[in-house]
Amino acid sequence: MRTFDLIRDAVLPEFRERVADYLVDYETALRKNALDAEEAREVANQLRGYLRGLNTTRVLGMADWEELDRRVVETWLK
Repeated sequence: MRTFDLIRDAVLPEFRERVADYLVDYETALRKNALDAEEAREVANQLRGYLRGLNTTRVLGMADWEELDRRVVETWLK
């Protein structure tokens, strides 16, 4: 899934391994075909919150965060 690759690349190198561990859970949940629309929306909103936290702690840049947030919204929340 391209969005998750972009997230991994946008994270500062010294935090990539730790962030990658958390992203696996989000990626796995959003790839499940068994998720109904409401569950997918909940997971996507949690992912948006996680990305916002990464931006707040300066692990992820503002421009990256805005683009990634837009991609999450377009992919799972429309």
